[in-house]
Amino acid sequence: MSDEIVFTPARELARLVRTRELSAREVLQAHLDQIERTNPQVNAIVTLVPERAEREALAADERLASGAETGPLHGLPVAHKDTHATAGIRTTSGSPIFADHVPDTDDLIVERMRAAGTVTLGKTNVPEFAAGSHTFNPVFGVTRNPYDPSRSAGGSSGGAAAALACGMHPLADGSDMGGSLRNPASFCNVVGFRPSPGRVPSWPVPAAWATMSVQGPMARDVADVALLLSVLAGPDPRSPIALETPGAAFAVPLDRDLAGLRVAWSPDLGGTVPVDPAVTTALEPAAKVFADLGCTVEEACPDLSGADEVFRTLRAWHWDLSLGPLLDERRGDFKPSLAANIEAGRLLTGADVGRAEALHTALFHRVRTFFERYDALLLPVSQVPPFDAGAEYPAEVAGVPMADYLEWMRSCYLVSATGCPALSVPAGFTPDGLPVGLQIVGPHRADLAVLQIGHAYERATGHGARRPPLTAR
Repeated sequence: MSDEIVFTPARELARLVRTRELSAREVLQAHLDQIERTNPQVNAIVTLVPERAEREALAADERLASGAETGPLHGLPVAHKDTHATAGIRTTSGSPIFADHVPDTDDLIVERMRAAGTVTLGKTNVPEFAAGSHTFNPVFGVTRNPYDPSRSAGGSSGGAAAALACGMHPLADGSDMGGSLRNPASFCNVVGFRPSPGRVPSWPVPAAWATMSVQGPMARDVADVALLLSVLAGPDPRSPIALETPGAAFAVPLDRDLAGLRVAWSPDLGGTVPVDPAVTTALEPAAKVFADLGCTVEEACPDLSGADEVFRTLRAWHWDLSLGPLLDERRGDFKPSLAANIEAGRLLTGADVGRAEALHTALFHRVRTFFERYDALLLPVSQVPPFDAGAEYPAEVAGVPMADYLEWMRSCYLVSATGCPALSVPAGFTPDGLPVGLQIVGPHRADLAVLQIGHAYERATGHGARRPPLTAR
């Protein structure tokens, strides 16, 4: 029975709790048992608070029994990303500087999930300060891939993705600057959604007007991602860029006839990024799937010139702003690649940032024009399959040397620079059994349409139903 519970979709699990066919305590115990069975093999959940979770599950059952109003996630256990502050629970950001840090307040994303009724299990692992797309840090070590523990689970929401794949929790929160929701979803055969900037308001943040980093949902299928987005989205006075559309706009059925949709397919972003042949081969059937769904599919790619400079400049600026003073105090506690990013931010001039903003504006308009011709863009999430967990990043992709720990993520971070919503959905496996994700990108603020397209593709293929070997009993 517990195996059935932990792989039950979150929306169904919420219904079972709401109708009292399952208690929140039963749901919690099944997930705690699954964590005990599988977490030692992947190191996804790094802080576990079972006693607190048991108290919250009991309170959830009592609230339901009293007839009081309950939220859409009532009784569902979740572990939060270890960069998202959780009141009363250690939040380390994967850094020894914060190894014993216990916040007094919740981040807004945690606040909204708790208000919707979730039960807090603990925290999921991240790279140091969420920098990079491979989850390892000096506090908790490496998070490993559920499909092959010798491989990376991706990052920075790697712990969240691995925990989802293993059935440790049914929903997860994450964040994404250069691919941190999408890459781990691709690596772990789950679904990760980078929403439009402002769709999920963030608080507290050092630069409230910035748009490169967003927070968003992860789950094992697209409908559950939409369920969590319905809780996370909506305006908040603490975020100046928060979009006014209420979260309820995403609490709708995702079924949609895709006939007549105009879809662009780009296996390598117009030849601008190298892609491992194993990824290309796994994704080749995707174009036919969309054609069979009635779409017009053409190989095409927007002009993304300047996107690389935009992303790297604004990312370096962000790291200097948020971590520069801390680097001065505790340089020895920073990994070299992150310290180098902060230093790069310090070397920027006003003219550099101004040029990046001008390029950013031009990029927006070119992509806007592209989406006047197409309804969606399909491309790889990750340029490589899950790589060796002992490496910081792949040394090369398809024979092309990678200059730093960012370059292998260009298929994601170039999309980040566009500001468009982007979904990672399971799309197949390599011959070695490693997951590969398809990235679906939509026009500016077309979040619901992207989810609908991903839902149709998911139903037509079923790749997300394949569970990791380590979950077999």
